[in-house]
Amino acid sequence: MPTAEQLRIWRDFIETAEALRSELSSRLQSESSLSPGDYAVLLALSEAEGWRMRSSELATGIGWERSRLSHHLGRMERRALIRREECAADNRGAEVVLTTTGAEAFRGATVPHLRAVRELFVDALTPDQLAAAGEVAATLRAHLGSSRKL
Repeated sequence: MPTAEQLRIWRDFIETAEALRSELSSRLQSESSLSPGDYAVLLALSEAEGWRMRSSELATGIGWERSRLSHHLGRMERRALIRREECAADNRGAEVVLTTTGAEAFRGATVPHLRAVRELFVDALTPDQLAAAGEVAATLRAHLGSSRKL
């Protein structure tokens, strides 16, 4: 069982991470009309070769269940941010393609979003604290990865 102090640290960590996520989400939505989910999809597609990915690879890449992604893509498609096409390599899956409208929306959201990340996260920490935060995140991610393999 964690000690009272360990539980306090855990709660501080979770509550702070949630407050950061909430503020970043709110700013992203108000400044660009994109949700964090939209931004995650657009980011992945903008980095993909030819601005396209198989939907299964996209789901894995952003850590979503395929059904959640499918519903979200439908909403994004109605806003012309993405389009879905049959996979040219085989007929078993669809490819998600970033549209010009989606690329423009992503570019328009990126500068204010990164400005908010700097203001709310980077500028709040000293260089040593930022490095320590990176180490903590990497350690937790590695631990989660190893625990999933058990």
